[in-house]
Amino acid sequence: MDNELKRDLGVSDAVVVGLGAMVGAGIFAALAPAARAAGGGLLAALAVAALVAYCNANSSARLAARYPASGGTYVYGRERLGPFWGYLAGWGFVVGKTASCAAMALTVGAYVWPGQQHAVAVAAVVALTAASYGGVQKSARIARLIVAAVLAVLAAVVVVCLSSGAADSGRLGGDWAGAAGLLQGAGLLFFAFAGYARITTLGEEVRDPQRTIPRAVPIALGIALFVYAAVAVAALSVLGSDALAGSTAPLADAVRAAGWPGLAPVVRVGAALAALGSLLALVLGVSRTALAMARDGHLPRALAAVHPRRQVPRHAELAVGAVVAVLAATADLRGAIGFSSFGVLVYYAIANASAWTLGSGVKGRAVAAVGLSGCVVLACALPVGSAVSGAAVLALGALVYGVRGRIRSSGI
Repeated sequence: MDNELKRDLGVSDAVVVGLGAMVGAGIFAALAPAARAAGGGLLAALAVAALVAYCNANSSARLAARYPASGGTYVYGRERLGPFWGYLAGWGFVVGKTASCAAMALTVGAYVWPGQQHAVAVAAVVALTAASYGGVQKSARIARLIVAAVLAVLAAVVVVCLSSGAADSGRLGGDWAGAAGLLQGAGLLFFAFAGYARITTLGEEVRDPQRTIPRAVPIALGIALFVYAAVAVAALSVLGSDALAGSTAPLADAVRAAGWPGLAPVVRVGAALAALGSLLALVLGVSRTALAMARDGHLPRALAAVHPRRQVPRHAELAVGAVVAVLAATADLRGAIGFSSFGVLVYYAIANASAWTLGSGVKGRAVAAVGLSGCVVLACALPVGSAVSGAAVLALGALVYGVRGRIRSSGI
């Protein structure tokens, strides 16, 4: 069909797309606020976040194998729970992640040229939108290069820190901040794992999705967990939880504390590349979810158009790029997207609830139940401002859905 996308991605391509989203700028910045929340329980918070992420990934992979179409949880919620729940997941994802795109673009600008961060951010959005428009294989190749560079930088950080005389295993612990602090730290670290959803939102562009997606998601998640654990241990070993909590650039401070100040600029370059990788994965994910919602009439149907030769959602990609570029040029959203965190947890809660209905045995239902419970608990543990703003965005989406339904039923 003319409006279907081409299945171009194999297992390695899908893994790279997921890693490009997960091993992003979050690992360069998330450790500090998580340490402030969890204190000496940072590694335990990472384990909790990883457990919830595993459950979500398992549920998402099973659903993606059953419904290998663009849109991710929007499609799963619609098919398993009903149109409203699918719409709510899609609404939260598109709105929240569009703001995240702008924030990530501004992060690139802040690292590359702090005095002209808005201009750099817009240039980054334009360049990556053009790359995405060139086809999903081109995007996967770019993601592969970015992931390789970022992993090399993170490996250097780990080796330098752990091999230095400043490393002390006694710093890995410390005073815990209690259960509430542990859960809030886990909630902050969870979003560094959330990129595996990009694989499922690209379900319509994956070859042999019933086999590829269930393999790619756990591989990407496992690599990301190993990397995060190694980086967290390395940073803690030279800084300790208190110094890590007070840092604005934790990995750069870690290499300085390890006696390698010359490596700090390389860490900044790695952070900029990681932000670019996250931005590319976000553009891919948001545009595919917008495509799926447009097919069902929840967004303008023009966004469902697929390029006849490149077989990408051309109007959706251009629209997402344009909106993100305007936001990046006019506003600084880095400190104002708490609702995105809340929205992501709701998104995965809907995915787990959808997976529960598959009835795939005790193990499958247990994983879905743990994932759903974990999402609810972490959402409630977020700072009040994030939860309130996130709930407000979802409420606005529900209101739009209700108004549109009333209009359609009355024939206006």
